[in-house]
Formats: sequence, C-alpha cells, structure tokens
Amino acid sequence: MSIPYSFFLVRHALRSVWKTTARRGLRLVLAPAPAQKRIAVERWLRGREEVRELRAADVVVVSFGKAGRTWLRVMLSRVYQQKHGLPQNSLLGFDNFHHMNPEVARISFTHDNYIKDYTGHRDSKADFYDKKVVLLVRDPRDVAVSQFFQWKFRMTPAKTRLLRFPEQGADVPVVEFMLDPNAGLPRSVAFMNLWAREAARIKELLLIRYEDLRARPEATLKALMDFMGTPATDAQIREAVEFASFENMKKLEKKKVFWFSGGRMVPGDRGNPDSYKVRRAKVGGYRDYLENAEIARVDTFVEANLTDFFGYAGKSAKDGASAAGGARASAASV
Repeated sequence: MSIPYSFFLVRHALRSVWKTTARRGLRLVLAPAPAQKRIAVERWLRGREEVRELRAADVVVVSFGKAGRTWLRVMLSRVYQQKHGLPQNSLLGFDNFHHMNPEVARISFTHDNYIKDYTGHRDSKADFYDKKVVLLVRDPRDVAVSQFFQWKFRMTPAKTRLLRFPEQGADVPVVEFMLDPNAGLPRSVAFMNLWAREAARIKELLLIRYEDLRARPEATLKALMDFMGTPATDAQIREAVEFASFENMKKLEKKKVFWFSGGRMVPGDRGNPDSYKVRRAKVGGYRDYLENAEIARVDTFVEANLTDFFGYAGKSAKDGASAAGGARASAASV
C-alpha cells in the first residue's frame, strides 16, 4: 500500500513547527546565561543539525543569504513535481521529495552560517570536500541591499541577535548597513573569498551566478539538473522557469501557496512590497538606494576586497554578467 503524499507534506510541516518550537524552548532555558553564551550554544546546535543533514545529502546547495536560493528552490521543486507527479503546494526541502520518490536527490540547502560553529573549520571548507556542491552566488552589493530589507521587515529579533546584525528598529542608513562588518559587504565578501580559495578542494563543484540564472534561466537550470544526475526535458525546464517567474512567485507568496514549507515564502506584511521574500529580483538594483558618492564607496570596497574568481571585482553588477560563463566552467571542471 502506497503512502499518500499528504502524509509527507504534513510530516514536513510538523518537523518545521517542531524545529521552531525547540529553538524557542532552548532560548527560554538559556535565558539566565550571558548573551554571548546563549548565542554560542544556539549556533553550535544549529551547526550540529546542519552537519547531520550535510553528511546524508546527495547534493549540497550553498549560498550566502539573499543570493536567490528560494527562486532556485522553486524551479527545482517544479521540475521534480513534473517528473514524478509530486504535489504542487510544497517546496523541496532536503529529503521530503526523496521520501515521496527515491529518484529525487536528497538536497541540503545551506547558507553555511553555523557549520563551522560545530566543526571548528572556520578557515576551510573541509566539511564539503567530499560532497557534490552547487555554489550559488550573487553580486554582493545587491545581496547587501536585499539583506537590509530582510533585516528591516522580515527578520525576527532572535535571528537578528544570532547573526549579530544591528539591533532591530535601529536607524541605520542603507549604505552604513551595506558596510557593516557583521551584516553587509565585509561579511559576504569574506564568505565568497573563502569559497574561491577552497573551490579546487571540493570533489565536485558547480558554480552558478544569480546573474546567469536571470539572463539564461533555462540553460543554467538544465546544466544544474545534469550536474545533480537528475536530467530533465527541455519542456520540463521551460515550464519550471515560467512557474518561477518573478510575477508568478509574487502571486504564490501573496496566496501563501507554500505554507506547508513554513515561513520561507510568506510576506511579512502583504501591504508592504519590501517585506516579501520575492522583492525585486533586479540585477544592479543596489544603485537605486544610494547616492553617487555612496555607490562609489561600496564599489571601491568590492574592487579592493573581492576576488575576481566570480567575475564581480572591478565591474558593475550589470557588466559582471558577461564573465559568468567562464567562472562557471572553471568551477564545474574542478
């Protein structure tokens, strides 16, 4: 007797609820401890949780926060829904689709925030060396602005403290947030530089740039499906790209279609477009929030500090898109 898909949807939803409840309980237990101790313990426990998943995964998708991971996840979900007749109101989440159909890979999605807190590997990516890794990156200037709106309208106070972001409600101009060492460009650039240094040590690595995914979504998604060992037809790829279009994803988020998958695709405030997970999806959009002198400050920082491995250093966000193919090809051949 086959198990109905609704069972797996409910189980995945309950696991999300349990995880959230357990973390709140932990914070209550640790409340008397000093703030630094509370944060260190929670980061260690989150790292242990991620390492367990990492070790069991067939494929790992790594990205800094706000690099387009949800968009990519929706496209992947839609491909597998078509290939295997899976429910359309759920998002791919590690092994939930795998349990519905073993042909779907177990895909771990991580921002690589906490793993080092558990393993101690802060200056290497040793935890990923023997894995099949998809590294999704985006121009860090666009990432920093998107992080600003995530912090301002979507982030919980507990997550703010955990990530060492500015206090919620603080009056922080966009450019100062972008240059904040804990929340902005210094942090994302350090993340990218370390991955660039360690790329050659990863067993199998596919580098995908957000800008490529935006400019050539079908070709990029097809390359990803092939890399993961679960190729899809051109028709399936095309339909997945259409399903994950910016306009459709905004509609899906507003309707809370993926509510089984937790708060990942739910707006903070339906009346505030900046509180949506799917906000603008614009390449080079960071300029829209800065004065000319501020643009020069953030561009200078990126040019001076970011490796040219990804094709962003010394280029504007728009100009950088042309370098993506070479960067991706070199990473994929490692």
